[in-house]
Amino acid sequence: MHLEVEHKYLIRKDLWYAVNKPPGVNIRQGYLHTDPGKNIRIRTTGTDAFLTIKGPLANATRAEYEYPIPPGEADELLQLCTAPVIEKVRYRMEYAGKTWEVDEFFGENEGLILAEIELTFTEEKYERPAWVGEEVTNDQRYYNAYLAGHPYSGWK
Repeated sequence: MHLEVEHKYLIRKDLWYAVNKPPGVNIRQGYLHTDPGKNIRIRTTGTDAFLTIKGPLANATRAEYEYPIPPGEADELLQLCTAPVIEKVRYRMEYAGKTWEVDEFFGENEGLILAEIELTFTEEKYERPAWVGEEVTNDQRYYNAYLAGHPYSGWK
């Protein structure tokens, strides 16, 4: 079993838009099952596709199982997912020896930009870039599984 230790942050857009970014990767993902404690996701990233199962979140840590699947099957499975399918561009940014993944959302979640950092262990220390804002790790509204059923465009 792989344990994912991940922290999630809002982006300071004024600073983010000024950053020189590497090319991003287009991602489409949908959820076959979402539950407060677990979800089953289909994701496509360019020519690759994956089935991912995630367990309940506890102290920024959860079990994660990910398997490559044929892209054609992923496209078919995305049709079965809760609407809307999440659309975003992901940028991988290096900072102070760590990789940050920044997602700019489109479609029904347009306007939302989130950063994530995955750590090796729960108490690992790391530095945050200036464009990283408020931590939202424990706010489930910012998880993709929630956004699939409650798009950002509908928030008040």
